[in-house]
Amino acid sequence: MPLFGNSFSPKKTPPRKWASLSNLHFMDRSTREVELGLEYGTPSMNLAGQSLKFENGQWVSESGSFTGDRRELQRLRKRNQQLEEENNLLRLKVDILLDMLSETTAESHLMEKELEELKQHSRRRK
Repeated sequence: MPLFGNSFSPKKTPPRKWASLSNLHFMDRSTREVELGLEYGTPSMNLAGQSLKFENGQWVSESGSFTGDRRELQRLRKRNQQLEEENNLLRLKVDILLDMLSETTAESHLMEKELEELKQHSRRRK
C-alpha cells in the first residue's frame, strides 16, 4: 500500500488540430517548387570579375580553373608569407620592448624608493 495513495493520474491530452489549413501539404514536391520557387540551385558569386560557385563544400571557379595569371598568384602568396613573417617579427619585437620597459620601470621605482630612504636617513642625522 503506497504511503500517500495512488492519487496521481494525469489527464488525457486533447487530440491535436490539423497543423496547417493551407493546401501546400497536399501538393507534391515538384508542384511546390514551381509554385513557391524552391529551386535554389548552387550558390554563386562574383568577386573581382571572377565568377565562383559553391560545390561539394568548396568555392570553385565557374570556368573550371583560375583565369588569372599563375605568376601573379604565386607572387601574391609569396608576398602574403613575407608579410606574415614580418608581422610575427614585429610582434616579437613589441613583446621584447614591453619586457624591457617593465624591467626599466621596476628598476626606476626601486631607485626612487632608495633615494627617498637616503633622504629621510640624512634628515634624521641633521
